[in-house]
Amino acid sequence: MTRTGSCACGAIHFNITAPFIGVGMCHCTKCQKASGGGPNYVALTPKDGLEVTQGQPSIFQSEGSSGGTIGRAFCGDCGTPLWSIPAHEPFFALKLGALDDNSDLEPEMHIYVSSAPKWHGINDDLPKFPQMPPSG
Repeated sequence: MTRTGSCACGAIHFNITAPFIGVGMCHCTKCQKASGGGPNYVALTPKDGLEVTQGQPSIFQSEGSSGGTIGRAFCGDCGTPLWSIPAHEPFFALKLGALDDNSDLEPEMHIYVSSAPKWHGINDDLPKFPQMPPSG
């Protein structure tokens, strides 16, 4: 199943050609800045499962909590956040809002809850991790 996505102005379009690894909400402070305050809703997709079909995203590079570089892809025209690129991981963290249809997706966990302000309202039964979940 191929999923499609785009930015708000339509300058960037992409396809997701691989199944998602997982779906979650990230409460880290950098995601809060990218989202305008709330958590970022993301789906992890294998790096070889994302294909840009139109346009070229801008990339903002910063240091992640692991000490590695993380890139944040966004539309340079309208500013829509698209995906994050962790340097040492085999996946992209795709922003669910960038998908053309995300109605069948539901978050499976909360990450970086140690950075979440009280008003994020984390009051569900999903697993919660202070930072990243344990690997493996």
